[in-house]
Amino acid sequence: MLPWEAILFDLDGTLVDTAPDLVGAVQDLARARGLLIPEFSRLRPWASHGAPGLLGAAFGVMPKDPQYPVLRASFLQIYQQRGHRQSRLFPGMEELLGHLDREHIPWGIVTNKSVALSQELLAQLALPYPPAVLVGGDSTAAAKPSPIPVQAALELLNVKAQHCPLLGDDRRDMIAAQGAGCPAWAALWGYWQAEDPPESWEAQRLFHRPEELLSVLRSPPMS
Repeated sequence: MLPWEAILFDLDGTLVDTAPDLVGAVQDLARARGLLIPEFSRLRPWASHGAPGLLGAAFGVMPKDPQYPVLRASFLQIYQQRGHRQSRLFPGMEELLGHLDREHIPWGIVTNKSVALSQELLAQLALPYPPAVLVGGDSTAAAKPSPIPVQAALELLNVKAQHCPLLGDDRRDMIAAQGAGCPAWAALWGYWQAEDPPESWEAQRLFHRPEELLSVLRSPPMS
């Protein structure tokens, strides 16, 4: 049996490649409003930042701006209507989840995405190995980078923080993990920006591919 008690994953940009649908929704929104359609490659790095990051990068509209609430509502409606049809597990992730399942190691999701949207996405993916817990951005009093949602997941799993790493593709994930006492692991295949590279996040480990986690998960965690 693997020595780790459990593992937590961020959702967008770590477990699932949701950028095609997230960026696609922004492009559809621009098209519907007669605006310049932003390029996919420019918006992909912002996919982990949800509506605030994507709408800011695409249109320069920030949450403090008067037009933001209406624009956000339109974006979320279009995103939901797309039905997550282009979102997929990252290559190698299904094999990793299968390995955890065979070793009876529970895994969970801690995301800033709402629970409803997260559940819709997971239903579309029809994972053969479902998560043991799902903590969304609206599950607790605060979202990442607060450690509160990570702590909630640890409580639901009934595992020790130091024996349950959190894998994520954003600095917020590292801050949340460290605040909860979990090992902070960075997924380099995710949606980070060039001006904020993973090497600067103070993560305990950096992974280029999901397969690289297997050898580490076979090693005892440091107590």
